[in-house]
Amino acid sequence: MRKASFLSFLYILLMAATASAQQAGTEMADTMRSNGKIYVVVLVLATIFVGIIVYLIRLERKITKLEKNK
Repeated sequence: MRKASFLSFLYILLMAATASAQQAGTEMADTMRSNGKIYVVVLVLATIFVGIIVYLIRLERKITKLEKNK
């Protein structure tokens, strides 16, 4: 149940990002896209996002384990 709600949340988040990404780009974004640097920016942001998610999941597991021990 918990995994399904997390996957649903992730799916909705990705769909919202996709919908907003389809709007007209700015000049800076067009320049970065033409130079191929936009992929570096997306990779860095995705890495940060995944890192935060992994950290929060590990933190939740540790807290749950501490709560069960009390």
